[in-house]
Amino acid sequence: MYPEQSRLDEKPVGRIEALDVARGTALAAMAIYHFAWDLEFFGYAQTGITAAGGWKLFARCIASSFLFLVGVSLFLAHGRGMRWPGFWRRLAMVAGAAAAISLVTWLAVPGGFIFFGILHQIALASLLGLAFLRLPWWLTLIAAAAIIAAPNFLRSEFFAHPAWWWTGLSPANPRSNDYVPIFPWFGAVLIGLASAKLAASHGFFAWLAGIDTGRWSRPLAFAGRHSLAVYLIHQPVLIAGLWLFALGFPAPIETPEVQFRASCEATCEESRDAEFCTRYCVCMLDALEPDGLLKRLFAGDQSAELRSQIETFAGQCTIETDNSILEGGAP
Repeated sequence: MYPEQSRLDEKPVGRIEALDVARGTALAAMAIYHFAWDLEFFGYAQTGITAAGGWKLFARCIASSFLFLVGVSLFLAHGRGMRWPGFWRRLAMVAGAAAAISLVTWLAVPGGFIFFGILHQIALASLLGLAFLRLPWWLTLIAAAAIIAAPNFLRSEFFAHPAWWWTGLSPANPRSNDYVPIFPWFGAVLIGLASAKLAASHGFFAWLAGIDTGRWSRPLAFAGRHSLAVYLIHQPVLIAGLWLFALGFPAPIETPEVQFRASCEATCEESRDAEFCTRYCVCMLDALEPDGLLKRLFAGDQSAELRSQIETFAGQCTIETDNSILEGGAP
């Protein structure tokens, strides 16, 4: 018998308010990020700002914390034995919400619609996680490490077809307003599951259940207990509020060329210096403007043909920019 299994025979600790607070805190952080994203979408913030740098890291930390808590919750709910009615009911709610988000975003923003976002990940991870529920924590942790590392080794043109985008193994990530594929993100769920097993083996949850989180945390705990509803409601509320604000105080309109350069440079500067990125993005813009390619990109065209052209231009512009800098040419 594994150490964590011996603890499963102890008296259940009941609902742990500290975990609800943690979930509510993650929701608050997500609302902050989504508000920044909405400001960018409405034109009040620099294009591409939330897709790079500190904002990108912030978003990844938020997603990781949610998925970690999914793994913890899966163990707490079913570590003593599967409660199938509750499991299927919760799965149906999450999967239904994920499908609704896909439909709404496909109608509203077809170029960046959410086909496999955080809720899709949670739904599928809840099913896949059952295979790891009875494994020892250390074996689950090894599996998590392998899943997180997989995109570095297993990306292939085979997964470039849209039917396989949910895996996260396509050579280039598809365009989507929320993309949380199985590889590497399922690894965060397994880390949560492994951590919960290890914590249970040391009686950590019994101690955690006894913590008084205080009055200040009640709003966060409430949000954490109703996390799915809060998740579904908060973004429409933020968008509606900004839309009303924009009616009276519209943001300055930027051309697609300006938006492309801002987004391109913000993303590029994660790995290269500002001089390279300025020249590189000018090169990319010059390559995309003829034949209406930039217009197709902004219209949400995700065809394999356009993706291939962009990858070709990216390679050519990288070489040209590096050579130009080495030769001391003007941008």
